[in-house]
Amino acid sequence: MKKIPPKTQKWYYLSIPILFFFGSIFHFLYDLSGNSPIIGAISAVNESVWEHQKMVLLPVTSWWVLYFLIKGKKNQINKRNWFTGLAASLGVSILAIPFSFYFYSGAFGVSLIIVDVFILLLAVAAGQCIGIHLYKHSTGLPLYASIILIILIILIFIIFTFNAPHLPWFRDSMTGRYGM
Repeated sequence: MKKIPPKTQKWYYLSIPILFFFGSIFHFLYDLSGNSPIIGAISAVNESVWEHQKMVLLPVTSWWVLYFLIKGKKNQINKRNWFTGLAASLGVSILAIPFSFYFYSGAFGVSLIIVDVFILLLAVAAGQCIGIHLYKHSTGLPLYASIILIILIILIFIIFTFNAPHLPWFRDSMTGRYGM
């Protein structure tokens, strides 16, 4: 087991409310930007489940990368495990949103804004917990594999923003449209 420096451990716990806050901003960023396609590539452009997953995409990736760039060398953070943790955190956060949403809305036949907000918090917390757990307890993926996986995830979200498949996951629940 790799020991995490106390300051890194503290920042890990602080990251959950911070990422929740920034994720919430990413829900409104596209509208606030005047519908900028550049901002739309990285933030929610409609009310589809797919687009809501972008609320964690850039905030989670940015937190892990910035923390590594600012504190990594000083805190002797293992690159391979750190970026494995990032890839896992990103994957879990992204997947937790549709799984949670479809579970509760399908099981109970309702869609409530308060539950949707809680899902974002749950997704961020689950992703961060899994990410830091893998950092501490795994040998990690090869560094290039983690970075390629992270880049692919981001590219897929950008591509599907402009060319969304006509599937329910991508359908705006308010307008019935797909993508931007």
